[in-house]
Formats: sequence, C-alpha cells, structure tokens
Amino acid sequence: MKIILASSSPRRRELLNNMGVEFECISPTKDEDMAQKMSIEKLSECLSLQKAQEVFDSTQGDRIVIGSDCMVYYKNKKIGKAHSREEAYKTLSMLSNKWHKVVTGLCVMVQNKNKTRLYLTHDTSKVKFNKLSKSAINAYLDTNEYVGKAGSYAIQGKFTMHIQKINGNYSTVIGLPTHKLYDILKIENVLK
Repeated sequence: MKIILASSSPRRRELLNNMGVEFECISPTKDEDMAQKMSIEKLSECLSLQKAQEVFDSTQGDRIVIGSDCMVYYKNKKIGKAHSREEAYKTLSMLSNKWHKVVTGLCVMVQNKNKTRLYLTHDTSKVKFNKLSKSAINAYLDTNEYVGKAGSYAIQGKFTMHIQKINGNYSTVIGLPTHKLYDILKIENVLK
C-alpha cells in the first residue's frame, strides 16, 4: 500500500523514516487558518485533517495519507510561526523559564479496496525552557532555525540546549506523534 506524508517538513520525514516506513511526500498548498474559534486540540486536528484531505483528494488508488499539525499554546494564546525576527524574539522571551503546551494533531486517511477509513487524534506535551538571556536568544535567532517553526524554535535542533524539561512525547514536540501513528499503522497492518 502506498503511504503519503502530507508535508514538506524535513523533521516529519525523518521521524517517519525512523519508523522504517517507505513513503512519498506531497505538500499541501492551502494556507493554515489559525483564526478558527475552537480549542487548540480541535484546531490541531482540524488543520491535520485539512492537510491530509487535500493530498488524499489529489491522489488515487489504495493509499494511506498522513497529515499533522503542531501548535504551541501559552496562557490561552496560540503561538504560530513568527513572521519576523522581532516576533520570534518576543515569543522566546515570553516562554523563557516557563512551561508551555505543544499540541500536535494527527490525521490518517486510508483508502483500501474501495473502503475509506479516517483516524483523527492529537497528542499534548509540555515543554519548559531554561531562563534565556538576550544574548542566548539573539545567538539562536542568528541561526535562522526559528523560521517556519511553531513557537519559534526547533527542539531537535540548535535550541535543544535551552530545553529544561519535557513532559510528554518528544516526537509530538517535533511535529509528528509517532507513538500514535505507530498504533494506527499497526491496525492497518503496515507495521508489526
């Protein structure tokens, strides 16, 4: 069965590769609508579904399409991708020495012998940064690694030295809850 990752994220590709799954990538083209009025958990699922649905609708045959969306949440505020260095600086300063939530939605759409199945779920982890100095934030921003990242950081990259604690699944913070995906792929007899 063909497996398609509805993402251009190198991090998601790496996580799926680590699961030993052969797949191809097709990137969704529609913009994410972060302004929808719903809980962060439901929004992460909704955006994951939108990504998977777009790619599912553009492909044919027996296939599994995987969509995922990662969001950062702090004090009842959704924190998306920074649109500027200044915005990223404010985000990292705000999260310095504080806990925040990372919620990653997961949608798996399966077409097999004219039967369609949908799996829609999410996972939540909590992350705490060390206390960040202005120079530490600026040194990180100089790497440009924050670009395109929810919360303005990549936990698996150069920012890893600033992570004090994680409560939850590491892959959820990266952007693909592999433990939940594993369970779904087992149900679909892709993994043992």
